Amino acid sequence: MNAFIEYHQDIINQKIENLRNNIKCSFEFFPPKNSNSEKKLWSSVKILSKLKPNFFSVTYGANSGERENTFNIVKAIQKQTSIITAAHLTCVNSTPSQLKKIAKNYWENNIRSIIALRGDTLEKNYKYNMYAIDLIILLKKIADFDISVAAYPELHPESKNIQVDIINLKKKIDAGANRAITQFFFNVESYLNFRENCIKNRINVEIIPGILPIYNFQQIKRFSKMTNVNIPNWMFEMFDGLDQDLITQKIIGSSIIIDIVKRLSSEGVKNFHFYTLNQSDIAYSVCQIFGL
Repeated sequence: MNAFIEYHQDIINQKIENLRNNIKCSFEFFPPKNSNSEKKLWSSVKILSKLKPNFFSVTYGANSGERENTFNIVKAIQKQTSIITAAHLTCVNSTPSQLKKIAKNYWENNIRSIIALRGDTLEKNYKYNMYAIDLIILLKKIADFDISVAAYPELHPESKNIQVDIINLKKKIDAGANRAITQFFFNVESYLNFRENCIKNRINVEIIPGILPIYNFQQIKRFSKMTNVNIPNWMFEMFDGLDQDLITQKIIGSSIIIDIVKRLSSEGVKNFHFYTLNQSDIAYSVCQIFGL
């Protein structure tokens, strides 16, 4: 039996070894709200910088104060780490003139990478005058920004069907976007089917899977309701009875993320985008396992 276990472990180790040096990652942060969360952010930036990621990204707030915070964090991370740092930019509740001013400010400060999004609004009756494609066109008129856009393997919450999502994504790519980063998911088949659909529809850019580390299953359930992401039944079973045991949740969550990355790697995926929640340990551990 011991010989069998050792042989089985050798096979696993060999599979992981075959994936080493083929995987690259990027990491998303959000602007901190206070001094404690700022310390946490910079600790994570320092740790994840060791992995030499393709890029970092920083999310974007809806009001002017948070916008300024995003700009300051992006600029500071890029300066201190020398790692390309992309700024999230949304067009909802903003005028074209405001967006042009923001974009020019980024370019003039050597921030050349943008994640272009429509964004959400808290106003129920708000009429969307601009969409992500309009923002991409605006950005490209100002300068040759490197632009990433969002993709939704399990359907955008406001979309009628997957084909509508594919059509919208193709429009964004044709307008000048360089790559797509997906919403997080736990069903690997959802991503693979979506990627295949993109290929069939001549979307010829990389579709980078978005990976959400699991620290707290209750939090994951809240996120999934907001984003239309399906949580498989087997995950509910694995976390059943662990609401007060965050340590075990974290261990199980790490194992799930490792399996997702391993499976996607075996399907030819080379780049992964981690939604870090400003924490580094799970993302760093996963990347270490795969030899980054």
